[in-house]
Amino acid sequence: MSIHKPTPTRAIRPAGCSAWLLFLVCACSAFAAPASPASDAIARIQNLLCFWDFQEGSNGHLQSRGKYAYTLQEKNGAIEQVGGGIFGPSSLQVKKGQWLMIPRRDCPGLDLHGSQSVTIIAWVQRQNDGIWQYLAGMWNERDAKRQYALFTCGHMQSDYTTLQRTPVRYRAHGYVSDVGGATADRPYCFSYGTGKTTLEKNRWYMLAFTFDQEAIRVYCDGVLDENANANPFRWSKPIFDGGSDGSDFTVAQRALPKWPGYPVVEAPTHGEGFGGLLGGLAVFDRSLTAEEMMNIYRLTMPAR
Repeated sequence: MSIHKPTPTRAIRPAGCSAWLLFLVCACSAFAAPASPASDAIARIQNLLCFWDFQEGSNGHLQSRGKYAYTLQEKNGAIEQVGGGIFGPSSLQVKKGQWLMIPRRDCPGLDLHGSQSVTIIAWVQRQNDGIWQYLAGMWNERDAKRQYALFTCGHMQSDYTTLQRTPVRYRAHGYVSDVGGATADRPYCFSYGTGKTTLEKNRWYMLAFTFDQEAIRVYCDGVLDENANANPFRWSKPIFDGGSDGSDFTVAQRALPKWPGYPVVEAPTHGEGFGGLLGGLAVFDRSLTAEEMMNIYRLTMPAR
């Protein structure tokens, strides 16, 4: 069962309402639908911080399972719930420019920094061709408060031996920053791994990255997406500590310099952002193994 427990309410019995009908109304409002076996299995994995299976719908009920029960807030309009989910009948249809967030003060358990490790897994289906489609993490570029993040569709990959970048299209990327701002002697953050798989539009993928203080590793559909010096990306520096005024946890969008009104102005003032389906999202404070990644993929996407 989901850990979400609705706030009890007092039923007011209308005139002529039978006791049996009243019982049914109260019962339906008091209990959430049972979680799927796959959702329950993810929730039992060691070091899970937060897991959203997007089966409770939107409208303020996007609460995570795991060590922490954090609720994602919808931004730039209500996010539609549609069919064809990974963990049940539902997924979130994110229109480009929409996003979700948890203010930093409300999610201290996701503030991973220093010598900590991290894994993010996202079940996604992209539906547009925009570059640098952000998926999830704590990644504030506007205020140089980058920590960790999962992206898709970046148009450059970085070589860990030289920190030189070369063009690519429609790949998955796992980012970790040690300084919060741009990498030394570079215009942007260049410490990220890039997979080799070209991600098709309108197709489900399980995308993930891990960081264990030795390397960033990007996975696609349960497999380490090896890509010469771009993945694994050897990196042994600590995760930046953003302090009390660091990054919020965001999904489908991150704070950028061209968005001075973030987060009060909910509509981004630029053309970037994820557009497509979100079927699930999980964050761990350890680096999952390759075997665990494959097991999760087989469990959650057996027929894909």
